[in-house]
Amino acid sequence: MSTGTVDGALKLVSMANQIAGFFRPYPKEQAVGGIAEHIAKFWDHKMRATIIDHLDHGGAGLEPDVREALDRLKAKV
Repeated sequence: MSTGTVDGALKLVSMANQIAGFFRPYPKEQAVGGIAEHIAKFWDHKMRATIIDHLDHGGAGLEPDVREALDRLKAKV
């Protein structure tokens, strides 16, 4: 997957929103934590950097819980 391109970022947005979909039935705090944990554990550094850069440039298409999860990840870096 080409994560350094706009198409790569859009693919990551889709993937992150799918993770959010899995956690949708959970209470908000647990969902946001689960999204952040999944991205931290299973996405490589380049993928995380690309999605955070996308968030920093407006985050088009990201669901609110994903935005919050990414903000948490940014705070840990």
